[in-house]
Amino acid sequence: MSDILLKIKEEIDANEVVLFMKGTADAPRCGFSSLVATILNRIGVEFKDIDVLVDPEIRQGIKDFSDWPTIPQLYVRGEFIGGCDIIKEMYENGELQELIKVKG
Repeated sequence: MSDILLKIKEEIDANEVVLFMKGTADAPRCGFSSLVATILNRIGVEFKDIDVLVDPEIRQGIKDFSDWPTIPQLYVRGEFIGGCDIIKEMYENGELQELIKVKG
């Protein structure tokens, strides 16, 4: 496993909820990232935000790690949950809240 993939795995393992996003939770730099951060804030979950724009290796590495082509990417307790569309749908039907509650 490459250094960048190990670094990504360490972040995912060290934090209950991790959002790889463009920008930060306080200053998102993409509408999709903003929406996912807003959803997580609405349900009151603490999460680690990792700005993929500050490091091109992380930006590509997270796509390789998950085998998922887009950002944002949400991880809950080490498990890849999905990107913006999946998170939005899960939030709207209550699945995300249940997952966070069950996993948390």
